[in-house]
Amino acid sequence: MAIEKEIPSVVLGEVDEVPLFPEAEIELEVEDEDGVLIDLEPQIESPQTNFEDNLAEVLPDDSLSKLASELIGYFEEDKESRSEWYTAFAKGLDLLGIKQEERTEPFEGASGVNHPLLSEAVTQFQSQAYKELLPPGGPVSTQVVGDDNSEVMQQSRRVKEFMNYQITHVMEEYDPEMDQLLFYLPLSGSAFKKVYFDTMLDRTVSRFVKAEDFVVSYATTDLSNSPRYTHVMTMTENDLRKMQLNGMYLDMELTGASIPTENQVQEKIDRIEGGKPNYADNNDLYTVLEMHVDLKLLEIEDHGFACPYIVTICQDTNKILSIRRNWQPSDPLYNKVDYFVQYKFLPGLGFYGFGLIHMIGGLTKSVTSILRQLIDAGT
Repeated sequence: MAIEKEIPSVVLGEVDEVPLFPEAEIELEVEDEDGVLIDLEPQIESPQTNFEDNLAEVLPDDSLSKLASELIGYFEEDKESRSEWYTAFAKGLDLLGIKQEERTEPFEGASGVNHPLLSEAVTQFQSQAYKELLPPGGPVSTQVVGDDNSEVMQQSRRVKEFMNYQITHVMEEYDPEMDQLLFYLPLSGSAFKKVYFDTMLDRTVSRFVKAEDFVVSYATTDLSNSPRYTHVMTMTENDLRKMQLNGMYLDMELTGASIPTENQVQEKIDRIEGGKPNYADNNDLYTVLEMHVDLKLLEIEDHGFACPYIVTICQDTNKILSIRRNWQPSDPLYNKVDYFVQYKFLPGLGFYGFGLIHMIGGLTKSVTSILRQLIDAGT
């Protein structure tokens, strides 16, 4: 039976105001011959991942390339923002006076001696700090807070002995790298320790990280609330391949590593020590950027705000090796897990502290100039 429907009237000149057919929400559900429901507008679901997974394995290649380019751009901007501090530190290394200078001005054989003011101050700090921080009994001491009894005191003693055993015997790198840090710290004003579980050694390690290899965002005042900081690492192709095979990094083809450009600080250190880089070995070295950064990965998860991640990038190939979540699974606030400890010689005016190069570098240069003039006058 036919059903007659009234067609709405249309008034000339008001066609735009009164539609010919009223709007209606239409939902289409189409079934094929076998009765299977076909959704014409399917919802794209985020891939299911475990908390410890490498998220670079599930993100599409175009998203990874875009993210890598963006983060490397941020890294270059962060490096540029501290360029003056970097240059001042590089120039100040000459004031140590370790390398004997051959001078021809004002005459052949003029004195090239350096006053040991800076080197003496650095050595005294290093020896005093080492004695205090690394005593013969071990660096760890315990204190019972609140009421104590024999059981609590025994537990405190066990904790102390175990921690000192871990640091002095198991963590073999702790003592020598702490010793090097205490010599480096008064020069640069800042130094870092990276404490983490090394999958290659299958134990916790504490590594010394130089300030020139640790690049922070210009707005950073403290590591805990920094939006971004980068640890610049140099890895051989063999070590990088091991990290790929044990699942830490994305398994991808490693193209030829580019010859690293020697920075100002490393160039001065090589000149002071009397060495030079072996470019044959450098062909096997890769520069890896480990960036601790707040990101919104909407393809994976949407928390409504940027969350902390650790993104590892091979700078030679501009490829992302890994993306991992950097908060505790049970933390509802998504607080960043800190793996770095900053040491400051003097607080300074910004993130990087002041060292003796900044404080008495000008005085050391002046005293050296006066000493050379006196020797040249006697000559």
